[in-house]
Amino acid sequence: MTDPHSRHVAVIDVGKTNAKLALVNGLTLREIAVVTRPNRVLPGPPWPSFDLEGHWAFFLDHLTAFQAEYGIDAIAVTTHGASAVLLDRDGRLAVPMLDYEHDGPDGMAAAYDAIRPPFAQTGSPRLPLGLNLGAQLFWQFESDPTLRDRVAHVVTYPQFWGFRLTGQLATDVTSLGCHTDLWDPQRGAFSTLVERLDLTRKIAPARRADAVLGTISAEIAARTGMSPQVPVTCGIHDSNASLYPHILSQRAPFSVVSTGTWVIAMAVGGDAPVLDPARDTLVNVNALGQPVPSARFMGGREYEIIRDGCDAIPTPADRAEVLSGLALLPAVVNDSGPFQARHHAWTRQPTTDGARMLALSWYLALMTDTCLSLVGAQGPVIVEGPFARNTDFTAMLAALRPGVRIAASATGTSVGAAMLSGLDAPLPRTMPVTCADPAPIRAYAARWAQHVKDLECD
Repeated sequence: MTDPHSRHVAVIDVGKTNAKLALVNGLTLREIAVVTRPNRVLPGPPWPSFDLEGHWAFFLDHLTAFQAEYGIDAIAVTTHGASAVLLDRDGRLAVPMLDYEHDGPDGMAAAYDAIRPPFAQTGSPRLPLGLNLGAQLFWQFESDPTLRDRVAHVVTYPQFWGFRLTGQLATDVTSLGCHTDLWDPQRGAFSTLVERLDLTRKIAPARRADAVLGTISAEIAARTGMSPQVPVTCGIHDSNASLYPHILSQRAPFSVVSTGTWVIAMAVGGDAPVLDPARDTLVNVNALGQPVPSARFMGGREYEIIRDGCDAIPTPADRAEVLSGLALLPAVVNDSGPFQARHHAWTRQPTTDGARMLALSWYLALMTDTCLSLVGAQGPVIVEGPFARNTDFTAMLAALRPGVRIAASATGTSVGAAMLSGLDAPLPRTMPVTCADPAPIRAYAARWAQHVKDLECD
């Protein structure tokens, strides 16, 4: 192993939109090489599924290239949540990996509801589609009566890639704690649903995300040129990868807002209010196995829907138009988040693309502020991911909450996952965000909140 300060960690980072391989420098905690491919969904049969074999070939090719150019000293994995892979006795796919946005599980919702544990046990809100992993597994087993016998092992998604690299089976506490219905975060143990699904002997053991799963197999070493001693950490759910560096560096209370397809607000050491599952609050589990009150909405998806390909930069005239009363009201994606079953609306139609983009950015910040309130957030708020680069988003949030900061790294998930490898490196820096003229923005936020309240009364 090279000196810890010069170690290179390859990170497999699979989000809902893209699959990525990044190489993180252990001294600077910066990505020195990044390659991506779309995380496309295959149509089936038997159901819409992810292109795991396409991803695997992509990862192997670029692990080989990264090893040849830089050298790789460790591998970490982070993926989106709400996903598991079902393996047969030979370690092959027992069935294609279900896309959690497929609506199949909704067809058996009543039967699943009869066996799922209560929110008080799991901290998992009841979600549509396959967003509760337990609902996916129930539907898959009921839809294919032969599947249960074919399945020998159930692994959460980060550990599937770890299994392909090392041959070792595991689940991890952050993925299990991501609204699966399968985990009891207060006890730090599997919930009663695991036994009800008859998975007690099939679901892989739960490990901490920073545990070493194993070293790469001889086959992977020969294929990529890496040393057979390269360790692979257990793996982590992506929003918890964003949280991890701050768990190490920040003193509670503080909050982290992880942005991407999902915007997830996670409060560490806050007020710990009674969570309302009807508003998409939940209890996540961090890399240390600790419960973390969280709330979320599909902000990245909402951004893409409303912007519709537009990249307009708001002008002073656009700002004046928005401040005069132009607002986007929730919810653009209304099957999750704090305002479910509502249909989004404009207070009036924007006259320019710039005004639309500014109102959209402020809408996303106001939704984020709502989520932070729901989880009793206190102290600094650290914004990770793409929205950290949206100055209109961060200015609105800074006008409403003191101590808003942005991560210096453009992508928190890869760096956070790399840090699971025990890098002896400076912790990531954050930078403060200010709002030059907060008064009119706070007034706008108050009007937005009143509009939302008025809609509740209709």
